[in-house]
Amino acid sequence: MAFLKNISPTGQSDTELVSLYRQSGDLQVLGAIYQRYMDLVYGVCLKYLKDPEASKDAVMQIFEELVIKLKKHEVENFKAWLHQVAKNYCLMQLRTPRNLKTVEIPASLMQNEEDVHLNGVLEKEENIKNLEICISALPQDQQLMIKMFYLEGKCYNEIVEATGHEWNQVRSFIQNGRRNLKLCMEKNQKSGVSSL
Repeated sequence: MAFLKNISPTGQSDTELVSLYRQSGDLQVLGAIYQRYMDLVYGVCLKYLKDPEASKDAVMQIFEELVIKLKKHEVENFKAWLHQVAKNYCLMQLRTPRNLKTVEIPASLMQNEEDVHLNGVLEKEENIKNLEICISALPQDQQLMIKMFYLEGKCYNEIVEATGHEWNQVRSFIQNGRRNLKLCMEKNQKSGVSSL
């Protein structure tokens, strides 16, 4: 990244430089810490953008974002934080309308609307039947907590109040119940439970 390596290096730690920049707003300080990780930022950008020139531009844009962002955020690990900032920047670039590509699908490949709707209805009915079977197969406490949380829309505290169980027990029953439901649903879908 020779295009930005004109800032003199310093012996201070990342934490010291971040703190100094937050206090002073001196761009030379920000440049000194950014220079350490420009290759990392460029690599992240190249990974996502797949274009060397766009990645170089992104490195410069990210530096400009840091001028403001670093003053607003408490940063304990600058390298990890910067990696996330670079990744987020690239993902946002990829989401912009100019980067979205559309593909026209030939009509011959599309299903008839009526067939799709009927298949969707049958699939939903099958999933609901499968879900009912799996809920009834859960241990009683898990079954009760799953029904209260997902079907009745109660929060943990309401379930604690209604059942007398401790908050951690309720959470455990819901988590275990959800995991067991998922396993049951997957197993039944593989074995074609609709015959039950």
